[in-house]
Amino acid sequence: MANPPNGRGSKPQQRNNGPRSNNQQRGGARPSSPAPVKAKVSSDDGEGEIEMEGVVSAVLAGTMFRVKVANGHEFLAHISGKMRKRFIRLVVGDRVKIEVSPYDMSKARITFRLN
Repeated sequence: MANPPNGRGSKPQQRNNGPRSNNQQRGGARPSSPAPVKAKVSSDDGEGEIEMEGVVSAVLAGTMFRVKVANGHEFLAHISGKMRKRFIRLVVGDRVKIEVSPYDMSKARITFRLN
């Protein structure tokens, strides 16, 4: 006995050869006019990270750092995900850009190494 047409040993596949609607034409399910580009809007008004520049004053365990800003405050900061992914190394004395959390003003995220 010959193998079935679909090679799996079950019924052959059924095809729908009926009329196509506008969305099922050759280009796939594309709309006829391009959709407008929407900007990403945050829902929490007034709550966002505060960006500052500082200097790494201490390197701690677990990719944590002490960062001192110009007004004398020190923050406990960790490296952002992109910096971890790209293996950006930080040492004492590096100038960095940080984002301070609005919920805990003693913690921050290092987003960029300036020098």
